[in-house]
Amino acid sequence: MPTIQDFLNELPLDTRNIVESLWKALPGSDQKTLLNMLSALPSDSNLLRLLVNLAARQYKVISGRKHVVAIVGPANVGKSTLYNQLIQQKQDRAVVSPVPGTTRANKEADTGLFTIVDTPGADAVGNVGEEEKMQAMSAANQADFLVIMFDAIQGIKQSELQLLDDLKALSKPYIIVMNKMDLVRKDADQVLQKAAINLHIQTTQIIPIIAKDGKSLSNIIMAIAAAEPSLVTALGKALPEYRWKLAWRTIASAASLSAAIALTPLPIIDFAPLIITQSVMVLSIAKIYNQKMNLARARELVLTFGLGLLGRTLFIELSKFGGVPGWLLAAAIAASMTVVMGYAAVLLFERGKRLTGEEIRKLSKSLTNFLLAQLKNFGKKKPDKTTLQETIIQSLDHVGLDESPRILDHQMQSDAKEIIIDRVYPEKDTLAGE
Repeated sequence: MPTIQDFLNELPLDTRNIVESLWKALPGSDQKTLLNMLSALPSDSNLLRLLVNLAARQYKVISGRKHVVAIVGPANVGKSTLYNQLIQQKQDRAVVSPVPGTTRANKEADTGLFTIVDTPGADAVGNVGEEEKMQAMSAANQADFLVIMFDAIQGIKQSELQLLDDLKALSKPYIIVMNKMDLVRKDADQVLQKAAINLHIQTTQIIPIIAKDGKSLSNIIMAIAAAEPSLVTALGKALPEYRWKLAWRTIASAASLSAAIALTPLPIIDFAPLIITQSVMVLSIAKIYNQKMNLARARELVLTFGLGLLGRTLFIELSKFGGVPGWLLAAAIAASMTVVMGYAAVLLFERGKRLTGEEIRKLSKSLTNFLLAQLKNFGKKKPDKTTLQETIIQSLDHVGLDESPRILDHQMQSDAKEIIIDRVYPEKDTLAGE
């Protein structure tokens, strides 16, 4: 795990001093959250937006005003492109073109956690240029944080140095980003080194980005959050929900595949591909929760939960009630136990909690009954594997497990027999096992 010093070293000295003082003022729990986030923030822009959107639900602005971030820099360096990557609503998008001076006035929008301001080029000349520079500097002066952007192709000229000095004189926390790094791939190191020398900073204090594909957004958002403790708290609170959403994609997919596997006329749960599917699922969840695990260890974990024996026991027990085709029962059991295995892995990696045998049995039976109720429309006609997989995923999403594991938490802790089914069917039909 990175240390706070590792992160501070990437910031310009002015900003580093501000963030360092804020860091020292944070409670120990928030400091721990910040460090956890450094290793947990995704580099993928779509996943990062998911995290920010989840964090926005947690974030409450006590002062009535959101933190304001201004993107400032010379004309045509990609400020509007970065702005478009950060905003929430498409209707707030800025016009982007290769023509310098496309952005003529400040434009602001909500990112969920903070307000972002796109500004005109702050290095233009002439009457129009001077007006645009005034607008950019005004936005920078009113902002709480600055993202100062330069262009890898244009490099750092005297006008850029003067602009940086003017912005630093505002005494705002800031970061320096170098955009369009995709256009100098072979010479990236030299470009950054030369820019750092001209700007009188360390190379590590320049964040290289490709604004058009959203790469390195995590570094930018982390720097902004570090300068505002309430944003750190919001992102930290959103991390568990974010990780569950990612884990759930893996769990639902594995559950649907398990159901398809169970359609084959082989003994339930003893079929090797089912164990492999669950093991790969556990390995994927381990990666999401930053846990070190290989496929062999994941398979060992699956086997220690005794799902094979439980599957056979449930199959025999629920078969006694009749009226349910064997293939349907096998598919429901295979899918439900895969979900429970995924949930067990999340609990283990996130909370260090291990499910008991009774808790596993209770959850597996409840989910099996729920899936039987969902699949009963097939009647006795066995569906094709694709249709079955789609139905399993839709059914699991319908109960709300994609949003949060709280339903399973509640089910595990409650004496109620069928919370999951009650949630979807307040007046449910008689199901297997009842």
